[in-house]
Amino acid sequence: MRAGTRSFTSYYGMLFDGMEAAYVNGYAYNRHRPLEAGEIPPRFQRAEEVFQNRLWREQLREWDEVRKPASIATDRELQAVDPDALSDLELVAYLTRCRDHHAAMLSQHMSFTGAAMLPTGDFLVHAAEWTRLPTAQLLGLLRGSAEVSAGGSAELERLTSTLAADPAARELLRSGDDPARVLAALRGLPGPAGAAASDYLDLVGFRLLDGFDICEPFALEMPDALLRAIRLAVEAGPREGTDLDQKVSEVRDRVPEERRAEFDELLGEARLTYRLRDERGIYSDIWASGLMRRAVLAGGRRLAARGRIHDPVDLIDAGFEEMCSLLSNSDGPSGDELRRRREYRTTHGPDDAPPFLGDPPSAPPDPSGLPPAMARLMRAAGFAMGEIFGGSTAEHDEFLLRGLAASQGVYEGPARCVAGPQEFNRIAQGDVLVTESTSEAFNILLPLLGAIVTDHGGLLSHSAIVAREYGIPGVVGTREATRRITDGTRVRVDGDRGEVTVLA
Repeated sequence: MRAGTRSFTSYYGMLFDGMEAAYVNGYAYNRHRPLEAGEIPPRFQRAEEVFQNRLWREQLREWDEVRKPASIATDRELQAVDPDALSDLELVAYLTRCRDHHAAMLSQHMSFTGAAMLPTGDFLVHAAEWTRLPTAQLLGLLRGSAEVSAGGSAELERLTSTLAADPAARELLRSGDDPARVLAALRGLPGPAGAAASDYLDLVGFRLLDGFDICEPFALEMPDALLRAIRLAVEAGPREGTDLDQKVSEVRDRVPEERRAEFDELLGEARLTYRLRDERGIYSDIWASGLMRRAVLAGGRRLAARGRIHDPVDLIDAGFEEMCSLLSNSDGPSGDELRRRREYRTTHGPDDAPPFLGDPPSAPPDPSGLPPAMARLMRAAGFAMGEIFGGSTAEHDEFLLRGLAASQGVYEGPARCVAGPQEFNRIAQGDVLVTESTSEAFNILLPLLGAIVTDHGGLLSHSAIVAREYGIPGVVGTREATRRITDGTRVRVDGDRGEVTVLA
């Protein structure tokens, strides 16, 4: 966190020195680090360069040509190792490689925050000023520019086309056999179908399905949900186009004529970099996290077989040095201690911890007194971050919850209240996902959903982005949906008004 955020704030000349994170009783807290006085004048100059030279384009080029390919190459190299075939000392060395890669990918994720957020925030600030339209409608103009947010990839496209054309593959998909065996059988098919299945599962199989923490499962640990998502993608065929050009034209007509060229430029820059919002997570820490989890579980299996710990997954709750000590037959926490830690983690959630420690955080300073370029920079950043983490403050009625209208449309269906990936197998096609929040890792499963409702997050949260990309209704930031909607209850999700009605 410290290295990655310091990288992006320095690169874009922002008026703080990154963020640092600390864990207190298992909960993550972040704080901004102030700049030294002497560092401020160079930041003012850098802010001028940001907009003159559109510096995010340099980062996008670096991402596409250097960082993303290198990250994928390292992921594939680590993924090719079978941790169960290693000796204890070799596994310790492999764990260390995975941990170092995971740390580097966390830093990389944060270092590309500016490119992912500033062009979008800058577009939203100006377009709202010119048109007086709500943010959700303006964000609709970015739909289709982040294929990855809709689970898309070249591997998925090849998979769906080859499986649809292969009778044996279609028969496998329709079978009621054990999902893990079906996935293995798809890999084993001769010709293009088997190759496409292998390529796709190698791409997504070890991505975490939620969050960025190794306590959550990767996709291949949930074969039923993964197989159902593949089946639906094959049955659905290519995605339909949108009326995006018409929507852009309608919004553009509201822009003062003398500002329309600027509107076109800002929209173009936002659409160009919008995919980084999810790509920097999926191809950085989400894949690396899954590989770290796979390595830890391999160690957990051998320690459980020796009676050193109670269950393989208990090793997740050891610190890294403790993991290495346990595998090296040195001192380490007892099985009972690791089980106690696991029970604490799985029975406590964010609502059990205070939202901040110490005095309440102060409001950010008014940027209007800053030099124009810096004011523009900080306003764009502040607006974007507010739309990621913000939520609704509207009051609820007995059977009506109010949130933020994240994605247009109205849908009725059964609510599926999901606390995490361990419950993904309960999701049926057409369900309304009701959850606290989602991360980029959810993307491969979202084709199953009819609508999304979350407790937390704003209009630039992951949940809102994927709802728009999939074209399903979404209401985010309701604060209380998971507590007030019972699993299985029929609900109406109104993504135009930001309302969720409990029907029965």
